[in-house]
Amino acid sequence: MNVDDMLKDALLEQADRVEPAPADLADRVLAARRRRRGRGIAVAAVAVTAVVAGAVVVPRIGGGEDIRPAGVTGTQDVIAHPDQSPPKDVIAAGRTALASFATYKNVVYENGDGRLERTYGVIDPTTKRYRKITEWSWLTVAPGLRTAAVLEKKWPTDRIGLLDLATNKVKRWIPVKEGVAGVEFSPDGSKLVGTTYAKDPDHLYKRNRVDDGSGKIMPGMDYQSSRNGFSVVDVRTGHSDWHEVTDNEDINARQDFSFSGTGTLVHAGVMTGGVPEQYYDLQGRKAAVPAAERHVSWFVEAGLSPDGELVAGDFAGKGDTIAVAVNDARTGKFVEKLPAQQLVAWADDKRVVAWGCAPGKCNGKGEFRNQLLLITLGTHKVVPLSDFRKASADYPGRWYPQFTTR
Repeated sequence: MNVDDMLKDALLEQADRVEPAPADLADRVLAARRRRRGRGIAVAAVAVTAVVAGAVVVPRIGGGEDIRPAGVTGTQDVIAHPDQSPPKDVIAAGRTALASFATYKNVVYENGDGRLERTYGVIDPTTKRYRKITEWSWLTVAPGLRTAAVLEKKWPTDRIGLLDLATNKVKRWIPVKEGVAGVEFSPDGSKLVGTTYAKDPDHLYKRNRVDDGSGKIMPGMDYQSSRNGFSVVDVRTGHSDWHEVTDNEDINARQDFSFSGTGTLVHAGVMTGGVPEQYYDLQGRKAAVPAAERHVSWFVEAGLSPDGELVAGDFAGKGDTIAVAVNDARTGKFVEKLPAQQLVAWADDKRVVAWGCAPGKCNGKGEFRNQLLLITLGTHKVVPLSDFRKASADYPGRWYPQFTTR
């Protein structure tokens, strides 16, 4: 079975169980890999590789300095809490920090339809702890860990909020021309890309009823996306331009855009058809895949290393061995494999944050008992950053991280 077939099967399996495509897809692919004893793909949401302006010298693709951040999290190289899951206190390593995390639940309405809803834990710059937030449908943190872009509960919405994370108050609303249901910051935090939809991509329909895996019948997602374009927003001025995009796939209702590593293009992963990415310039014109990102897989969150030399890859294990690849960014050739399940974010050019399962318990259900790890390339030194992932009274369900440059 080739990679495309594995991904298609995993996507369909995920859809059948009415779980959030961006968050839970990696677990489903891991399960598929175990059952088929083949090589799989650890799929996760496309993450923005952000850089901090101001106190931090901006790392650049292809080279540049990486001075230890001295903002919200201070100068400590590694801040770990291996006894916390979900985390209560800030987690950080090198240039990156856990800015927020989310849990998901399906809410069913009286008419039989439903909706996927998120609960967030987001960093408080003052206390250095994660504050629980339920009032927003969408939240993403800007580089520097002081501001978040938020969307209101009912969407698509005609405005984007800029939330001051210290006060937990919206300091400004930015109006947009088309209804937005997903938003991401550019690498330098100066722009936002809002993905626009004609209808709510997280709505669940009773006409698509499915078994949730336990025998309970639940409403299911819509497989036809209503995505109609994207808006590029200047954060400082609030000016936005909307660009129509109708090239959608009929497999997942949510197909969000994010910025390329340089912030000069936007892109969205393509799940089928053999096309790796959809790239557009900021004027809405189709663009070629940048040479620096030719070997970046949209479903691997970590992406390029800060110096642009390495790229996070997918599974490299055989049989019962859990491992993921690190490849040469210029050639795509294999460099080494790391003892992990998914590569989430680069701490620097030689260390990467990853999900890893309990040692000696990576078979069957033990495969899903995982924690955040900091892994050093070459030596494979492992530092636990969080406890093993589990639910809590405040955050029911598994939690999913969002890393941002600190």
